[in-house]
Amino acid sequence: MSIGSPFHERTAPLNRKQQWREWSGYWASSAYADHHDIEYNAIREAAALIDVSPLFKYRVSGPDAERLVDRIITRDTTKLKVGQVYYTPWCDEHGKVIDDGTVHRLAPDAFFWTAADPQERWLTLNARGLDVQIDDVTDTTAGVALQGPLSRHVLEGATGESFDDLRYFRRRRATLAGIEIEVSRTGYTGDLGYELWIPAEGAAEAWDALAAAGRAYGIRPAGMLALDVARLEAGLILLEVDYTSARHALNPEQNYSPFELGMARLVDFGKAGDFVGRLALQREQARGGPPRRLVGVTLEWADIEAAFSAQDLPPAISAIVDRAPVPVFGAFGGSQVGKLTSHGWSPILKVAIGLASVPPQFEAPGSRLAVEWTVEGRRGRVGARVVPLPFLNLERRRA
Repeated sequence: MSIGSPFHERTAPLNRKQQWREWSGYWASSAYADHHDIEYNAIREAAALIDVSPLFKYRVSGPDAERLVDRIITRDTTKLKVGQVYYTPWCDEHGKVIDDGTVHRLAPDAFFWTAADPQERWLTLNARGLDVQIDDVTDTTAGVALQGPLSRHVLEGATGESFDDLRYFRRRRATLAGIEIEVSRTGYTGDLGYELWIPAEGAAEAWDALAAAGRAYGIRPAGMLALDVARLEAGLILLEVDYTSARHALNPEQNYSPFELGMARLVDFGKAGDFVGRLALQREQARGGPPRRLVGVTLEWADIEAAFSAQDLPPAISAIVDRAPVPVFGAFGGSQVGKLTSHGWSPILKVAIGLASVPPQFEAPGSRLAVEWTVEGRRGRVGARVVPLPFLNLERRRA
């Protein structure tokens, strides 16, 4: 049975239509307003508060903490400085991605780890022979993402501290409503933003302080529907949507290596320490790489319009990201070559966009494809073109 997050006391009254969904055993708001577009606008034009408490969170500490982290993730942990954050995948022994998330270095011998799926068993299995302590702090640590171009103003107003010096993918301590918290310059929106990690018992007071400071900046709570649109524009992948965890895969087709998910830059074969899946990934690269690549595509609006016109209907596209797989074909009447994993309308770019898993010969920007499009039960195809990711690359995200 799902339960409320540490912020539920504050978020429940704001959810007008009680639009909830389940996220790792917690209630998560789909949308607070009548429609999620106003929440999306807050992310892109002002500031938004997104409850991310359901993320699984772990503290890894002890003399061999660095060795454990380096043994699991594909990046070089020895290069991760205190106060720095990595985004990284981790794989099974076959080189297939189990999950992706963030690893924060708190001290030379302490790390904070976030993940979409539970990872305590995997961490424990790989800790054999190491002097390390693994603590699941999911229930005792609330998380809220403060995102949007005005998020820095809100954070500074709420804490009374300057955050001009906090660089992208860095973290530091702060005080909010008299509560000691951790702030990381991270997020899942592709915009300027922060994630605040707060003791669960102080979550309500922290939310109040952020809401009060943000009132002058048009702050709003944002739910999962608005977040989904923002993350798609940013070209960010979602577990069990854009790929299947190796832990849950039922057949080889559902297994993905990092090189199939646009994570090549996150695999460091040059690091001194070995990591789970390294040999399998090296063999994969020696064979010329995996048979699929994740790419961004834009869909031809004229073709979408024509599909509706053929049924004497005005063109329409859902404002909600479609997470159902959709067949992708070679251009000019070709056979199926892959699938769309997520697709939807970008309000800021004014174009239909999607993430697609396709063979390597289609990964170059400009490659032509076709996507299945159904209107009134009649299947057709619309043209698509491969474009570089992310779709939306905001300079302020790193500024």
